[in-house]
Amino acid sequence: MSSLIAVAENIAQARQMDEGSPMLPWSSFADFFNSHIFDRPPVNRSFLTYYDDDRQRHCTYSYAEFGVAVQQVVTVLQVQVGLRRGDRLATMLFNHDLTVVLYFAAWVSGITVVPINVEEPTGKKRFILEHSEATAVCCWYSDVEEVKGFQRDLPALRHMITLNDDGVMEHKSQGAGDETRPGPLAPGHASHAGMLEDEALIIYTSGTTGSPKGVVLTVENLLTDADAIAYCHHFGVNDRLMCVLPIHHVNGIVVTLLTPFYCNASLVLNRKFKSATFWRRLHEEHVTCVSVVPTLLEFLLDSNEDVTAYKLGRFGGFICGAGPLLKDTAARFEDRFGFPIRHGYGLSETTCYSCFLPADLSYDEHRHWLRDYEFPSIGVPLRHTTMTILNDQGYPLPEMSRGEICIRGGTVCAGYFKRDDANEATFKWGWFRSGDEGFYAQDKQGRPFFFISGRLKELIIRGGVNISPLEIDEALKSHPFVQFAMAVPFEHRYYGEEIAAYVVPRDRPHSATEAELLEHCRRLLPFSKCPKVILFGQDIPYTSTGKPKRLELKTRLASTLAAYRNRQFKEE
Repeated sequence: MSSLIAVAENIAQARQMDEGSPMLPWSSFADFFNSHIFDRPPVNRSFLTYYDDDRQRHCTYSYAEFGVAVQQVVTVLQVQVGLRRGDRLATMLFNHDLTVVLYFAAWVSGITVVPINVEEPTGKKRFILEHSEATAVCCWYSDVEEVKGFQRDLPALRHMITLNDDGVMEHKSQGAGDETRPGPLAPGHASHAGMLEDEALIIYTSGTTGSPKGVVLTVENLLTDADAIAYCHHFGVNDRLMCVLPIHHVNGIVVTLLTPFYCNASLVLNRKFKSATFWRRLHEEHVTCVSVVPTLLEFLLDSNEDVTAYKLGRFGGFICGAGPLLKDTAARFEDRFGFPIRHGYGLSETTCYSCFLPADLSYDEHRHWLRDYEFPSIGVPLRHTTMTILNDQGYPLPEMSRGEICIRGGTVCAGYFKRDDANEATFKWGWFRSGDEGFYAQDKQGRPFFFISGRLKELIIRGGVNISPLEIDEALKSHPFVQFAMAVPFEHRYYGEEIAAYVVPRDRPHSATEAELLEHCRRLLPFSKCPKVILFGQDIPYTSTGKPKRLELKTRLASTLAAYRNRQFKEE
């Protein structure tokens, strides 16, 4: 018990903001929402514009229309479904205007959203639904049969909500009983639906060991990070952000859903990123900023689009993070297109972003911090956030010394859901330990500019998406001709990191070929998680306790895998 108390104290310490950090003026998400819709409404000003190019669907919501849509779904969730404050609603949804409405309606109602990537394997979806203790799941009609299978195995998952593109929402329950449920929230009284410390999101991340971990983010986390992002980039009512990232991830949710709403700006949401329509949409929708991952910069560099054909005078540049940005990529992109890359860094555990290159840097200063060091700088800490570099004993290191990047402040999560072991390790010393190696250098004003020099964790970050190598290891080891297998990342132009595998074959008359193993993985894993290159060998690096050393293997194979850095691997 004393250990759990100590862990709770460490988490509380890691979540403390520095003195002088501005306080949020709202008591709950509903209070925040009402203040933007009812108390000082922008009325007919556009909030959300949605494009689904594949289905040729396009729609727009004013702030007033968005408020009505959210209140309607609040009624569905509370009256028809019967969800209450503190319930957890899992979502298996892609980018869509109804997804945005559902998120906001859940938060207004005090309901926790548990986003699930629709492309995840069935086993991982089931794990998240069970582990999160979700009582309801929302999916598209096309996924109904899969969800029915989950409901048969998970009796706590009582409610299924289905959506279609026409905005039809249906609800089916099983074993719900005859409980009395609360009615809809009346406009102006929604502040009774919770507090700032209520759960808002549980984001499941791929871990280096074991099952995915559920990161618990509160309402205060979300609003604090939105405030910090808006303040850093000087976003206001005249800004128009465009989202091309998936909104089951904190980057898409916080940067391009919540932040525009926070500052009464507007949002252009795309079903998915398409280089063929990207620049034209910036022009037609008068976009001022886009949040991307380094992979998308590479795709835009490869496109032959004549950007000079568009009027982009209002466009101010790119927010970029969620994966390793190469200096070469940043330099080529800025030199070709002339728009600044505001490089930043954060994790799901810190809500989203913790630091950015400042928007007020001169041209020369911006180039200096992005190009003149071994790595591009991830910037300076945002307000509400403190960052430091600690050694393996928890002591702070001086400028230019490499250690672990550690974070403290109002965006640090409330911990991992039902993972006391992970909480104890991650919040040691009263800081959030990122698992990333880095250092900092000061400018003339004494501001610390941080850099990532490597990852202490073994996660593979491909195109801004965290991938656990264990999934790939297991898929390879399931082949009868494989004795040992380990997935390793290698530097890649398009995705920042791509996946290779090191395989020790079994002693058999006929060993498996690279083509056979690649095909085997494609049957078990989505293409994004499949190894693209197989290297064979016999020597396995182990620790003294018998654990294979993945990072050492990665270093050993780097020179060989460098030959594949510029190759585009395409799904067959």
